Amino acid sequence: MIAFFLNDPSHRVVLYYTPKHASWMNQVEIWLSILVRKLLKRGNFTSLDDLRDQILAFINYYNRTMAKPMKWTYMGIV
Repeated sequence: MIAFFLNDPSHRVVLYYTPKHASWMNQVEIWLSILVRKLLKRGNFTSLDDLRDQILAFINYYNRTMAKPMKWTYMGIV
């Protein structure tokens, strides 16, 4: 039952199982590094609401212009 639910393509959230040698934390750290370098490091924020709005705007911009689908190339230990 759970496998059917997780494999249903109509869900907005899709789970990908990463290889054992890969860490999803690496991907999170890379994305946070991009956020810091492109927005937060030189940002000028007048309030927490302004910070939130600018981060959300950056996420939308990033998704439209810079995000690319991941293509796994690891074939496993042969």
